[in-house]
Amino acid sequence: MEAIRPFNARSLVLSVLLGLEPPVLAVRALVDLAALFAIAPGTMRTALSRMVAAGELVAEDDGYRLIGRLLERKESQDIGRRPAPRQWDGTWAVAVVTAPRRSVAERRAFRTHMANLRMGELRPDTWMRPANLEPPRGDEGLTIVRGSLDGGDPAALVGRLWPLHEIAGTATTLTRRLDDTLVALDDRRGEALPPTITLAAEVVRFLRAEPLLPPTLTPRPWPPDELRERYRTFDRALGRTLRSVVGRRPPAAVRTSG
Repeated sequence: MEAIRPFNARSLVLSVLLGLEPPVLAVRALVDLAALFAIAPGTMRTALSRMVAAGELVAEDDGYRLIGRLLERKESQDIGRRPAPRQWDGTWAVAVVTAPRRSVAERRAFRTHMANLRMGELRPDTWMRPANLEPPRGDEGLTIVRGSLDGGDPAALVGRLWPLHEIAGTATTLTRRLDDTLVALDDRRGEALPPTITLAAEVVRFLRAEPLLPPTLTPRPWPPDELRERYRTFDRALGRTLRSVVGRRPPAAVRTSG
């Protein structure tokens, strides 16, 4: 998994708001948080204005709320924080692109949409996954088929769609890093926030991409399950530190996103 790049003002806003429920935060808290990352107040306010103009945020009372296309990313992130559904009837969902032509921007947006739905790409324009999650919705340019596989080994197919060994190794590494970093949050000091927020963003980015496969199709134990459990403890500790450091009236709980 790629390392998280250093936060600029926009990526810091998104990292925090994508983890909030509801995804809104006061200007004062955003400015205070920016200061911990050596981002000037003017730079943060400029970024907020540009995000409003781009349709990513809306000004609301004394703060800003996340809106628009990024809400799908937030939904995918929130799903990734929960364990995979254990019930699976053995069926698969297959999505086949039938649109004759698409622009580069349309193809890019479609790939992001498929990734948010945790579909695996078998080959160009053919995506599939076990149907234990909600499949994509068909339209004039996308045909969805759902049913049982006729022939082939489901476990072998999963191995073609997702690098399970790599996923397991990354989850194990992130779990260990969470354990090591929890100690730094105990004193609730501001200098602990930048590295822990960056780590939280790495974990959430990973969980947003983790395929949430049925338990029968992954090795047991499956390290991402332990990572999700450990992240809940880490997230609560990070929230306590944020509340003690950022702003005078911070939100009741803060989560971060990659």
